[in-house]
Amino acid sequence: MINKIKAKDRVSAVLERSGSAVEKVLMSSRWEWEHWRKGKLIDSWLEKNICTDEGLTHVLDVAFSAATQIASWYVAVYNTNTTAAAGMTYATPVFTEATNYAGSRPAWQEAGVAAKSITNAANKASFTFSSAATIYGGVTVGGGSAATTPGDAAGGGVLYNVSAFTGGAKSVASDDVLKVTVALTIADA
Repeated sequence: MINKIKAKDRVSAVLERSGSAVEKVLMSSRWEWEHWRKGKLIDSWLEKNICTDEGLTHVLDVAFSAATQIASWYVAVYNTNTTAAAGMTYATPVFTEATNYAGSRPAWQEAGVAAKSITNAANKASFTFSSAATIYGGVTVGGGSAATTPGDAAGGGVLYNVSAFTGGAKSVASDDVLKVTVALTIADA
């Protein structure tokens, strides 16, 4: 038997939901890249990232378990077409870091926290290439006995995050400069 509702009938319903609220926190970063050639800006783009399990574990360990804070962080670039993954670590990065630029890994020099964000915008990480290269993305690393050394994967460092280029690889020529601003944020999701 099928019951039909008539226009004069009253219908009521009650929607029940679980009373528990689940709060989520999102840690992420925004990478602003600039490609310079002979003093002229030839390209700029924005990328997001993946925070690695190793990086997030380090943040929790320092904030809530009295682990030793890493005082110096560095930006590195890589030249293999590698998919960014949460399981990447400093000791086993899976990508090949580019080493054909002048000097050490550039320091990520922050300017303090404001509005749940911290950035190196006042002092961008800069890479001046000594030969042509194809770059696929960048990472933020810290700690370790040789954290300033391009290509280092030893010494107990932390790979915090990975930013793979979503628009494809970038080709740089000798003397080209890549500059990057990395803004780290934490917010309710």
